[in-house]
Amino acid sequence: MLQSFNLEKTYQYLLISLAFLLPLTVFGANTIIVIIVLLWLFSGDYKAKYNQIMSSKLMIASIVFYCLHVIGMLWTEDLQWGLHILHKMWYFLLLFPILFNIVQRKYIKYYVSAFLLAITVTEIASYLVWFEIVAPFKNATVINPTPFMSHVSYNPILAFSIYLVLHEVFFNKELGKIKFFFYGFFAITMSINMFITGGRAGQVMYFAMLAIIVFQFFNTQKIKSLLLISVLIPGIFFTAYMTSDLFQQRVDAAVKNTLYYSNNKGSSVGLRITFALNSWEVIKENPIIGIGTGDFPIEYKKINQLNTPKIPNTTNPHNMYTLIAMELGVIGLISMMSIFYFQIKLSFNSSSRFIRDVGITLPLLFLVIMWSDSYLLGHYTTLLFVFFSSFLYKDFEKS
Repeated sequence: MLQSFNLEKTYQYLLISLAFLLPLTVFGANTIIVIIVLLWLFSGDYKAKYNQIMSSKLMIASIVFYCLHVIGMLWTEDLQWGLHILHKMWYFLLLFPILFNIVQRKYIKYYVSAFLLAITVTEIASYLVWFEIVAPFKNATVINPTPFMSHVSYNPILAFSIYLVLHEVFFNKELGKIKFFFYGFFAITMSINMFITGGRAGQVMYFAMLAIIVFQFFNTQKIKSLLLISVLIPGIFFTAYMTSDLFQQRVDAAVKNTLYYSNNKGSSVGLRITFALNSWEVIKENPIIGIGTGDFPIEYKKINQLNTPKIPNTTNPHNMYTLIAMELGVIGLISMMSIFYFQIKLSFNSSSRFIRDVGITLPLLFLVIMWSDSYLLGHYTTLLFVFFSSFLYKDFEKS
C-alpha cells in the first residue's frame, strides 16, 4: 500500500516536472518521459492498466493510428525512413496511453500552472533578447526572439497558452482581483510577444483561438459573438501589422508569394504550395492505402524531378493531412481524424467548464495549424498535444 502510494506521488511530481520542462528543453522533457515510461512498464498491475486504456475509445484510436504506420511498413521501400517515422510517432502508441493511465484529476491545476510558469520563462527570455538586454542564445535572434525552440513550434504553443490564461480571466469566478489583473496583464504581454516572433501558423492559431473563446464566452449569443469577432480580430491584426515590422514583413511576404506563386516557388509559402501540388499527384495514384510509411522522400523526389526540378526535394510536405494521405491514404486520414472526433465528443460529456472548453479548443486549433506543418511529428507540439489530451479526455469517474 505504501509502495503504491509513493509510486502515485512520484508519478505526479514527474508529470508536473514534465509540464514545466515541455516548452523549455527537449533533453529535460525526454529524461522525464523515459523515467515515467520505465516506472510504468516495471510497476506491475498490467491487467488494470490494460483495462483502463482499452476502455477509452480515444486511446484505441491513438493506438490504431500508430499501428497503421507499422502496417504501412509492409509496402514501404525505404525501411530506414519508415523506422524513423515510427520512432517519431511512438507517443501515440506508448506515451499517450501511459500518461492517460497515471494522470489524476486533483493535480490538473498543477500540471497547467507548471506549464504556464514555463511559458512565463520563455516569454521573459524572448523579451530580454528582443530588448537586447541579453545576447541572443540558442534559437533566438533580436529580430525573431524564440530562444528555446523555433518559431514554427513556439507560436502555436504560445497561442494555446494565451487561451489557457484568457479562460482563467473570463471563466474562473474564484479568481481574486490580484490574480485577475496578473492574468490579464500576462495575456496582453503574451499577445504582443505573438507578433514580435515570426511563426505565422501560430499567429493564425491565435486568431482562431480568439474566435473560439469569444463564442465560448457568449455561448448561445451567436450574433453578438460574430459582431465582436468582426471587430476584435481585424483590430488586433491591423494594430500588429502597423506596429510590428516582422509581422508586417511576414504578412506581406505570404500575400505576395501566394498571389505570385509562379515567381516565388522557392519561398516559404511557395514551397508549401509546391509540396501540396506535387504530393497530390502521388496521392491520386495511391488514394486508399498510400505509398507506405517510409516512402514519402523517395516518391516525392520522383514527382519533384518531373514537375519542379529546380525546387529542392523534401522529406516533409509541411502539411499533416498531406503527409498522412500520401503515406497511408484515406484509411490513414480517417484514423487520424478519429482521434480528433473522439476528443471533441468526449469534451461534451464533461461537467467541468474548463475541461469541456479546453477539450474542444485543443483539437480545433490543431486541425487549423496542421494545414501549414506536420505538427504531430514535431517534439514540442506533439508532446503538448499528447500531454494535455491525457487528462482532458479521461473519465476520472471510471478510474
